[in-house]
Amino acid sequence: MSAQQSFESVDATADALAAVDYLTDRPLALAVHLAVLLEQPLLLEGEAGVGKTEVARALAEATGSRLIRLQCHEGIDLHHAVYDWDYARQLLALRAAEGGADEGELFSPRFLLRRPLLDALESEEPVVLLIDEVDRSDDEFEAFLLEFLSDFAVTIPELGTVSADRRPVVVLTSNRTRELHDALKRRCLYHWIDYPSASREREIVRARIPGVPEAIAERVVRAVGRLREQGDLYKLPGVGETLVWAQALVAVGDDASLDETLGAALKVHEDVLRVREREVLEGV
Repeated sequence: MSAQQSFESVDATADALAAVDYLTDRPLALAVHLAVLLEQPLLLEGEAGVGKTEVARALAEATGSRLIRLQCHEGIDLHHAVYDWDYARQLLALRAAEGGADEGELFSPRFLLRRPLLDALESEEPVVLLIDEVDRSDDEFEAFLLEFLSDFAVTIPELGTVSADRRPVVVLTSNRTRELHDALKRRCLYHWIDYPSASREREIVRARIPGVPEAIAERVVRAVGRLREQGDLYKLPGVGETLVWAQALVAVGDDASLDETLGAALKVHEDVLRVREREVLEGV
C-alpha cells in the first residue's frame, strides 16, 4: 500500500499513525497528510523530546516505507550527506591494474559511497527521508538543502546528475538552536509540536508501555507536568523522559519513589537540586 493510499484523509492519517503507537492531534495529522499528498517537505519544530523524530519513524512504519535518516551536525558537508569516493578500494583497483586503470574506471558507481541523501534519491522503494536537527548544520549546508529540496537531484561531477524517480517523503526537524533561513522554510510545510496535554500523554504512556498500571501512568504524567511548570530549569522533560520514568517506576515496583528515580526525567544536576530544594514533587 502506498503512502497516498494509507494517508488518503486527515482521519486516516491519524489512524495510521495511531496503529503504530504514535498518537497525534488533528493539526499534526493534517500537516503529515498534506506533506504526503502534496509531496512537500515537512518542517517540524518544537522543544527537544516532543516527538519530532518519531513522526518520521511512525510515518515510515505506517506506510511500509524505508526510513533513511540524515543526522545533521556542525560542519556537515556533501561528503557526509550525499556521497564520497571509496579511496581505499580505488587505490587497490589501481594497484591491481598496475597503473592501467583510467579515470573513468576509478570514478564509476562501484566505487561510490552513497550517503543518506543520494541513497534516498536512488531508492527504488518508497522512502521517508528524515533530516534530523537541521538547525545544527551551518548556512552553507542549509543553502545546499534548499537546492536539493527544490529539484530532488544532485550532480556528481564524475557521473552526472542523479534525480529521484520517486520523490521521498521528507521530514526535517529543528530544536531552534538557531533560526533557519526563510528560503528553506518557504520550501516546507511547517508545524510546531508542543508538549501534549496530560490526557494525551497518559494515552501515549499506555500505548507505548502495554500493561503499565494506571496509577503509575497518572503519577508520572502529573509529576512531569509539575516539572514543566518550572520556568527556570535548564532542560524540561519531554515525552521520551515521561516514558522512561514510567518504565523505571514499573521496574522498581511498589516501593518506587519519584525522587529516587528523578534521573529518568531530569538530566542536569542543577535541575535535580532545584526540584528537590523546592519540593516540587511533594504530594504527587
